[in-house]
Parts: sequence; C-alpha cells; structure tokens
Amino acid sequence: MDADFLIIGGGIAGASAGYHLAAYGRVVLLEMEKVAGYHATGRSAALFSEYYGGPVVRALTSASRAFLDDPPPGFSAAPLLTPRGVLALSPAGEDASFDAALADELAAPTPAREIDLDEVQRYCPIVRPGRYHRAMVRPAAQDIDVDALHQGFLRGIRAGGGRVVRSARVRSLTRVVGGWRAETDAGHFTGGLVVNAAGAWADEVAELAGVRPVGLTPLRRTAFLVDLPDGVSAERWPMVSDVAETFYFKPESGRLLISPADATPTPPGDVRPDDLDIAIGAARVEEATTLTIRRVHHAWAGLRTSAADDVPVVGRSADAEGFLWLAGLSGYGMQVAPSLGRLLATLVTGVTPPEPGIDPAHVTPDRFH
Repeated sequence: MDADFLIIGGGIAGASAGYHLAAYGRVVLLEMEKVAGYHATGRSAALFSEYYGGPVVRALTSASRAFLDDPPPGFSAAPLLTPRGVLALSPAGEDASFDAALADELAAPTPAREIDLDEVQRYCPIVRPGRYHRAMVRPAAQDIDVDALHQGFLRGIRAGGGRVVRSARVRSLTRVVGGWRAETDAGHFTGGLVVNAAGAWADEVAELAGVRPVGLTPLRRTAFLVDLPDGVSAERWPMVSDVAETFYFKPESGRLLISPADATPTPPGDVRPDDLDIAIGAARVEEATTLTIRRVHHAWAGLRTSAADDVPVVGRSADAEGFLWLAGLSGYGMQVAPSLGRLLATLVTGVTPPEPGIDPAHVTPDRFH
C-alpha cells in the first residue's frame, strides 16, 4: 500500500483531513489541479462567524475556534484570525426578519446587538443615510487567513511523512485486497482507507467507487473588487450586509470586495463570474451606500457545495468498507475545517471521543439513505 489514508481533494476539507490523520498513518492526498484549493478554498470570502449557519454548523464553528485562535507551534507565521466584525442592515418593513435574526444570534458566544441608526456611519461612513430602518453588529466575526490555514494543513501532511500529489485527477476507484486503488492522471495509488473530500466533484467520486451519491449541489458565488472613494481608508470597516443576505461588502487589499451573495446551482467545473451577477451586486451596493462604482478591477466566482440540509457530510459510508466522506462544507468550509478534520480522524481511529457538542449522527452520510 502507498498509504494508510488516500484522500481525494486538496481543498480545505482534504487538507484538514490529511493533517489530522497524519498522526495515525501515512497520508497521500490527490489533487486534480496543478494548485491545491483552486476551485473553492482559494476563492473564499474568508470570514469566521459564530453567527452563521444552523445549530450543527455553529457547533462545528465554535469547536474550530481554539485551533484558529492558537494553532500548533510552527503551523503559521501569522495569526489565522484578525478582527473584522459584521454590520447587518435592515430596511423598513423587515422588522420580523430582523427580530428573528437578532434573537437567534443572541445565543452566540459573543452576542449580536442592535445599534442606533446614528451609530451606523461610525462603523461604515458610506452607508446611505435614511436607507435602513434598523441595524445590528456581530462584533466577534473575524477574517481568516485562508492561505495560511490551508498551507499549514498541507505542510503538516508532508511533515508527517505524507505526500501531496497534484495534477492527479482520479479516473477510477476500485476495491483491492486490504483497501482501495485509485487510477489517476499522475499514476495509480493504493490506500487502506479512502476519504472523499472532492468538493463539487464528491458525488462523482462516490459513483466511481460504487457508493451512492448524497445529493450535493455546487453553488456559484460571485465576487469582485472596486475602488474606494479617493482618500478613504476602509481598513477598519466591518463586513457590511443586509439581514436578508442579498449582498455583502468588505475591505480587501485596499479596495472593496463585493458579492451579490448569489448561490446559483452550477455543474462542477472552473466557474466564471456572470456579468449579470456582477451588475446586480454593484446595483445593490450603490443602493445601500453613497458609493458610485465606475470600474470593476477583478471579478471571480467560486463553488460552495451544499447538501440538501446545508450541513456537512462526514463519516463512513455504509455502501463500501473503508470509504469515508468529508464534503458538503457549503459556505462554512474555512471556519469548520479544523473541527471536521479532527472529527474525521476520531471516527477513523476511535482513539478519542467526539468533542462535546459534536454529534456524528448529525453529519453522517447515511442520513440521506
């Protein structure tokens, strides 16, 4: 056997799985692209928010926080988290939605809080006066250094004696004595266990192995960069969104990153931004602010792959011995990756019990069958 653990997919899910499994055996990670994390990880909005997602996602996010706050020695030369915060706005007539969101987020470790409208410009001076009826802040949301997190996981795999093989798209996946054999564009590899961390391609990988798909949907999310007004520094601004999540913007590299918060079902592939989505995002931000957008400097789109219940899929498949899932991380991948990789290692090895508050039954692939 080439490996104890054969991991398919080199994005944040596969990298975290490999990092945590490297303590228990040899890892070979197979990435189909020339660069790991090309499709989703490298195109993330990079926010850590314990206000985001349903109860299962929030529990996984909270379980990741200790790792992100204080990673192991040598994992990253820079902090993985830096303060950002979120300012969430609501127009007139949306009080019920605002109240429901605020009540829900009062349960976060650092509760959200409503602010007076005369405070809004202090947080973000370009918000259009009179446009919004109510506002809240989510003070504990933070930026994630996605590249540092991803590369730290990949370095950990190599440090543990494992391999990261690029340009290794899996073409077939078959059972052999004692494990699995993957035929790839970079040759064949064998491993005792297979971890399906292939993101938008995870259902396709399952079918190669004769395992039932779980019904994952890749969703396109668009983002683009625009100029700030002359002389304006946005470095200390929070991310700004509306409570209905029809747009968001945040400071990025001296400019403003904008997204229309789209989630368009899209076949797996190298997705590109749609001009209409860019126009919609620009129009929504111009309506919400005093900003006039004259030029888009760079636009891109990424894939966020979601299960039907918007909860990650983690655990052993009942269809094939030694086949495990770590997929469907949706828009939460960066903030739940540390806890999901640790949970997967727990389920594989049984060395430690799952963390308190993390129930494997909530994320098992068998919940769909």
